[in-house]
Amino acid sequence: MTTDEVLAGVGPRLRRIRKEREVTLAALSEATGISVSTLSRLESGLRRPSLELLLPIAQAHQVPLDELVGAPPVGDPRVRAKPITRGGRTLYPLSRQPGGLQAYKMIEPQRAERPDPRTHEGYEWLFVLSGKLRLVLGEHDVVLTPGEAAEFDTRVPHWFGSTGEGPVEFLSLFGPQGERMHVRARPKRG
Repeated sequence: MTTDEVLAGVGPRLRRIRKEREVTLAALSEATGISVSTLSRLESGLRRPSLELLLPIAQAHQVPLDELVGAPPVGDPRVRAKPITRGGRTLYPLSRQPGGLQAYKMIEPQRAERPDPRTHEGYEWLFVLSGKLRLVLGEHDVVLTPGEAAEFDTRVPHWFGSTGEGPVEFLSLFGPQGERMHVRARPKRG
């Protein structure tokens, strides 16, 4: 639907809402401070609606602005996450928009790994849903349990994964920098 089509439907919608509430143009004028002639021209489509006119009308009728302009319905809000598997870890993207803050549900299988800390620009937040998550952050080596969260600057060498005692399910939030390839914090010993 084009902008002109949306705006053309505003006048009849304003008239319908006012009549359903049994409000006269004079009473609406008094409640909004908008002249009767301007309200009449809005309802008949002779005046283009503006935010300055629609906001007081919406407030007077106690309806959302969307109802006055007939905004299209919001799409399905559900995120249909398609799992991604990387290095044995399963990631479920929870955000739909590219760039900006990203959210993932991650499932790490039961496995004992040697930590290999990495660094990158940004911040990361972790929240454990089930299992135990081992977090190596700089000199710290901690285990997070369900309901616990961690927030850290990702320029600090870090690694996280299963404790080896079972799988772990957690949420991870990070900015666009976190999507870039991690850089090794120290050379890998071979």
